[in-house]
Amino acid sequence: MTGEEATPGRVRRLDPATVDRIAAGEVVTRPARVVGELVDNALDAGASRVEIAVDGDGTDRIRVGDDGRGMSREDARRAVERHATSKLDPAGDPVGVDSLGFRGEALAAIADAARLELTTSTGGSVGTRVVVDGTENGDASPTVADAGRGRGTTVVVEDLFATRPARRESLAGAQTEFARISSLVADYALANPSVAFALDHDGTTTLSTPGTDRTDALLGVYDRETASRSTEFAASVGSDGGQIGSGRTGSDGGETTSGTPPITVEGVLAYPSVTRASRDHVRVSVNGRPVRNDRLAAAVRSGYGRLLPDGREPVAAVDVSVPPARVDPNVHPAKREVGLRDADAVAAAVEAAVGDALTGADLRRKAGVATDLDAALDPVGADDGTRSAAFADAEPIGVFRDLYALVEADDELLVVDGHAAHERVNYERLARAFDGDRVPTATLDPPATVSLSADETAAAAAHEDDLAALGFETEPFGGGTRRLRTVPAPFGRTADADAFRDALAALDGGESPRDARETLLADLACHPSLKRGEIGDLSEDELRSLLDRLGECDRPYACPHGRPTVLSVEESAFAAGFGRDR
Repeated sequence: MTGEEATPGRVRRLDPATVDRIAAGEVVTRPARVVGELVDNALDAGASRVEIAVDGDGTDRIRVGDDGRGMSREDARRAVERHATSKLDPAGDPVGVDSLGFRGEALAAIADAARLELTTSTGGSVGTRVVVDGTENGDASPTVADAGRGRGTTVVVEDLFATRPARRESLAGAQTEFARISSLVADYALANPSVAFALDHDGTTTLSTPGTDRTDALLGVYDRETASRSTEFAASVGSDGGQIGSGRTGSDGGETTSGTPPITVEGVLAYPSVTRASRDHVRVSVNGRPVRNDRLAAAVRSGYGRLLPDGREPVAAVDVSVPPARVDPNVHPAKREVGLRDADAVAAAVEAAVGDALTGADLRRKAGVATDLDAALDPVGADDGTRSAAFADAEPIGVFRDLYALVEADDELLVVDGHAAHERVNYERLARAFDGDRVPTATLDPPATVSLSADETAAAAAHEDDLAALGFETEPFGGGTRRLRTVPAPFGRTADADAFRDALAALDGGESPRDARETLLADLACHPSLKRGEIGDLSEDELRSLLDRLGECDRPYACPHGRPTVLSVEESAFAAGFGRDR
């Protein structure tokens, strides 16, 4: 290897041993894969803006341009060779690489399946154009010529899979293939909010982000309604769950002086009033690389806890930053999955950060009134999410239908679901009382017997310790029957056999003991809460007390089962409905 080849940042050929260690990622399977590889290269080049244009399903033409560092002529010529890269030392280990791309096969693999034109410049007076036509039979060696271009790189890919009819025929319809591209670009835009992204399809801009912050990226990917009902957050912890304080990060980005690598979690979360039916809108990235990671996505959803309505999924974009040495990006051919050495700690950090970010956010929902006005359920309250004076100046003025408390608060009429509000108060009382402790139990004398199916019997045996932690102590009693010796009894209210079955179903369905415990406490909080007919009997002082207790809750605007507790209608809505100026 010459001294020139060893210069950092230069494009170099990988040695055979390193090539053998890299997973086979050379097959370009569909247009979205092409876009992903080219965007990786643009971000690795330090681009502040990336523009993607797609014709049809992407096989006709894909263009990706950036304003990154660009390449010299020699590097541009070598970049289209197989296993040549500037991102990994010739004998380097892909574990710990801090770039998005690293294998060195992307441009060569694309050029082998299409016509590729690369135009690049480092900012000098003359740039470079390299063309490789893999659609021609015979010699596909690159041609190199001068080109005019500002600093950065543009890659145009045409006639993808022209010589691979089976591959082209395996693609879905044009809209489906473009949807995959659009979703991928959205992932990158939300994972890298400081970079401006633009996506055009057949000449029409379908996605655009300004490269400012995460909320603006959310606006560009989704809409104003979603962005306006969201909150940004950032948190840093050690891998042992402790807050990073005096520990310092080494120059290699490795472990802190306390021996635990730092974990930084950043992102933007839509409020629980903004949900989707599918899980596709929980977007996770690691060190700016969009990834599919069921564990981290589940941690995001767990952070929302019981704020989400049943059957609904959140809209969230969360990026996890860990030292590169703790990440193996080579476990998936398309680099869409990564291996994490501290997976448990990272998932716990994500769940805690999301939960903390949502705690205290003002999640009241606005309701429309029967005035033919399309009033949206927008969040109200302080911009910083504080709620210290949420109900301080609110005055109860009546009860509607023996269930809804009507409350005057400045220029708003608040409608409080009395049962849901009392349920939230009771739930947080229970959760605080037993945080970190076993749920108090009551002994059944004589023990109750519960008949279970074969599956339930096996599950009860498998989760015996977890059930005991929830307050259900059981033992086999022959066949499909178990004897129930104790049941949860917080504040003296005992659960029953149905609660045992629910807890068993939750654990067997994959919920953690913590989640099952929250489900149990939510159900126990429901039973003693005020019901329809009881709320109308409350005095004004009792309604005032209920509001005060609700205002003290960490999450006052949703009951433990995810339903809203408070709706609000502004005075202006009434004025508009009645044709008044005010």
